[in-house]
Amino acid sequence: MSTSYQQAVDQFVELWGEMASSWGINKTMSQIHALLYAESHPMDTDAIMDKLDISRGNANMNLHRLLEWELIKKVNYPRDRKDYYSAETDIWKIVSTIIRERQQREIAPIRDELLECIKTLEKDGLQDQESKDFKQRIENYYDFLEMFERFTDALLPYINKKNLGFLKQLIKLVEVKESLKDSFKSGN
Repeated sequence: MSTSYQQAVDQFVELWGEMASSWGINKTMSQIHALLYAESHPMDTDAIMDKLDISRGNANMNLHRLLEWELIKKVNYPRDRKDYYSAETDIWKIVSTIIRERQQREIAPIRDELLECIKTLEKDGLQDQESKDFKQRIENYYDFLEMFERFTDALLPYINKKNLGFLKQLIKLVEVKESLKDSFKSGN
């Protein structure tokens, strides 16, 4: 294994961990996934722990979550009692999984809690303007999250089918629309 290869793997693992943290995903979980994604051969827990300098408990907990998310899979070798792991390498499936998981684990519960806030507000019949205004703000937030979920639900099939052509056309359409909007605003 060349030094430049090892440096690139280290750089990628750090980048993936930082990027995922920005998305609200556990940094260690992301770094384990990045390491397995970068490596050509499955790795066992000890090798992962050694490479990332993490505890066995931390490694096992995050490997379990990655298995739940179906971003990695267990690999067994005959006459070897250790569990080895390899990562999903299809970037389309990875992105689709992350979007789906974040939507299920973060957005859906927030929407449910917003409905509970509305019910709490309505207990006294919304008798004052402050309550009515606040209810409207909560409903606006709820409507946005609902629209966001609908958007991701509509987009996921195109990601799952690796329909890059459609997605590029969609982006180009949005860019043209924004460009036209900016032109009209500036009077051109």
